[in-house]
Amino acid sequence: MASRDRRRLVLYSGGQEPRNRLIHESLLALALRRRAGDARGEIRMTYVPFTHEGAGAFFKRFERRYAPFGATRFECLPPDLPGLERPGKLRRATLAALRASDVVYLSGGNTFHFLHHLRRSGMLEALRRFALRGGVVAGLSAGGILMTPDIGLAGYPPFDRDEDEIGLSQRDRRALGLVGFDFFPHYRRSSRLREALLRYSRRSTRPLYACRDGSGIVVEQDRFTAHGEVWLFDRGRVRRLGDPG
Repeated sequence: MASRDRRRLVLYSGGQEPRNRLIHESLLALALRRRAGDARGEIRMTYVPFTHEGAGAFFKRFERRYAPFGATRFECLPPDLPGLERPGKLRRATLAALRASDVVYLSGGNTFHFLHHLRRSGMLEALRRFALRGGVVAGLSAGGILMTPDIGLAGYPPFDRDEDEIGLSQRDRRALGLVGFDFFPHYRRSSRLREALLRYSRRSTRPLYACRDGSGIVVEQDRFTAHGEVWLFDRGRVRRLGDPG
């Protein structure tokens, strides 16, 4: 596997908050640094929704959100399009478009459904190679969870989880593995949720970062930056990172 020191990753809790402006700026700055010296002067952003159903409206919102930050070309690549699960012209064109991107953005949605179709379409492994070669990958909610070693946390806690409509085995829950920590989006001030994450952290070998909406994490090579309200849960203890608001 390629060295991880080329990673350029952004994990969002919620992408529509005004406070995310600094994270949006960081995301496009990563792309610009990757493109340094390229005479084309454009930033190609690819939106990967968790499903093709209703994706058009979200894609238009995505374009409106990132154009003011310097993105110039946009493409939408749903992983569950009929026919994409088998080798052929559609799959080849989809993977070529992904590789040609400067930024690949993984949307929110049902994490189990998303992972299943990314794997079936061949996009999961293509994404991993893209990221490890220095491509910029951003993930919102489920998309952020997909950057971790596995998506087990998507099904936890029982009172606040995605439903596994696919019925994935433990083996099939392995994700991109681009970071060595777990990610919990949409965190809120709740004693019940806090205790659930503390319990999870006591039996986990990985640190867990929980973010409120409007907050997120930027990873560039070996540098980790927490934006906004981010909590670290580790071996039964919790502490707050980042800025107060």
